[in-house]
Amino acid sequence: MSITYLEAGVDIQAGDALIERIKPLAQATRIPEVIGGLGGFAGLCRVPGDIDDPVLVSGTDGVGTKLKVVFAADMHDTVGFDLVGMCVNDVLTTGARPLFFLDYFATGRLNVDLAERVIRSIASACKEAGCALLGGETAEMPGMYPDGEYDLAGFAVGVVARSRLIDGTRVQAGDALIGLPSSGLHSNGFSLARKVLLEKARLPLKEPMASLGGLTLAEALLVPTRIYARHVQALLATVDVHAMSHITGGGIPGNLPRVLPEGLDAVIQCEWPRAPIFDLLAELGPVGSSEMHRTFNCGIGFIFVVAQSDCDRAIASLRALGDEPVLLGEVVDEGRDVAFEDRVIWRGARP
Repeated sequence: MSITYLEAGVDIQAGDALIERIKPLAQATRIPEVIGGLGGFAGLCRVPGDIDDPVLVSGTDGVGTKLKVVFAADMHDTVGFDLVGMCVNDVLTTGARPLFFLDYFATGRLNVDLAERVIRSIASACKEAGCALLGGETAEMPGMYPDGEYDLAGFAVGVVARSRLIDGTRVQAGDALIGLPSSGLHSNGFSLARKVLLEKARLPLKEPMASLGGLTLAEALLVPTRIYARHVQALLATVDVHAMSHITGGGIPGNLPRVLPEGLDAVIQCEWPRAPIFDLLAELGPVGSSEMHRTFNCGIGFIFVVAQSDCDRAIASLRALGDEPVLLGEVVDEGRDVAFEDRVIWRGARP
């Protein structure tokens, strides 16, 4: 008697059913540059015709061990937002406009309802970023993942005119550093967070905690990554932005220096509010300040570098979007102080 693919653990009909559910989600993210629809071998997107000497910009990422918290809490409705945010925010740092996103969803046994929840959140994030969900891949691989678990990865592609490319080369001493708040951990540092909160402190995931403002630990950990596309577009239209930094793994010390030319350092001169989850981590670890800042974003998710003369206009533009930007400090000539971490100098108490 012959054996079928289904008996081997792969349900082709379930995969087809998922594609049909995804089609309207992708359609809702469609932008004028998209050609064709979902279901072909490849997604098609033209380069916008109004961009002179266009440069394509790409970024790829996953969500790391944040997925372990997603599985433990059985909360799957925002993790796709994390996936898009981690990729798109990187692309934004070049001044590019995000064009499209593709995802990769891999699981041992395809649960169509669960997969749809994840991809629905991916589509929602694409709408927030202004890019199209152009396609993706769903891989059912029996034996590779425990039941109910999956892996996520994706990549974003954007476009910018070569003359408007932002790469940090115009950063100079005296430039202002303006930070935008993060929503929480975003998608970095979860191996340490899980070690401290779940393995060492053994905190429950689903009980409200006063120290977290009434949120459960799961809710605080799974707040989705912010997408800064609207903020970047607004600021690029208002002032001359010299550089942008997405604060991911490595925190400010590991990411801000990536856009600083040689011979320049960054001085952080202020404190800022941050989500209670950071204080809980620092206390229960305990996790020292240096380790906190080189592992987590610690409340700042994105940094703009602008001339001091443009600082007030930049902050006003960001506030007009309903945000609370923070004037973090300034760029200085190298050697004016002893760097705390990788060319980032902390002059006040570290928040």
